[in-house]
Amino acid sequence: MALPQDIRPVFQDIQDTLIRSDAPWIERSPQDKLKVLWIGRETGTWASLHHWKKGYAAPPHKHLAGAHVYILSGKLQVRDGLLNAGDYVYEPSGVLHDETKAVEDTTYLFISNGPVLFFDENGFTRYTNWEVMERLRAQAEAPQAQAAE
Repeated sequence: MALPQDIRPVFQDIQDTLIRSDAPWIERSPQDKLKVLWIGRETGTWASLHHWKKGYAAPPHKHLAGAHVYILSGKLQVRDGLLNAGDYVYEPSGVLHDETKAVEDTTYLFISNGPVLFFDENGFTRYTNWEVMERLRAQAEAPQAQAAE
C-alpha cells in the first residue's frame, strides 16, 4: 500500500539493534567485563550487560542522569543495601555512590539515560557516557572484522 507521504528515515543508520547471545564480552579488567547492548546516540542513553567477579568494586561515582539496574545473578553491595538476583533499582539523576562491590560473581543489566562521573578523594578520575560505550563496542568488533577479511 502506497502512503501519501514519504516516511523513509533521513538517516539510514537508524536500525534495529541485535546482539546475539554469543557476542563476545569486552574485558576491562580480569574482574570486570561487559557487553554493549544498545547505544541511543540521539538521547545519550545506552544499555549494557555487566559481569563482575566477586570482590570487584566500581569506584565512587555520581549519576548525571537516571539509570535502571536489574540483577540477573549474584549480589551487589550498593551503599548500605544488598541487591540480589531478581532485584531492580532505579537511580535518579544526581545519586552519589561510594564504591559498588560484587559480593559474589554478579551479572546485571544497566540502562543509563546519561553520563556517570567517577571520582576519588583527589577529584574526577573518569567519565562514562554513550560515546565511551560506543568506542568500547567498536574496538571489540574491530578484531573480529579484521579476522574475517
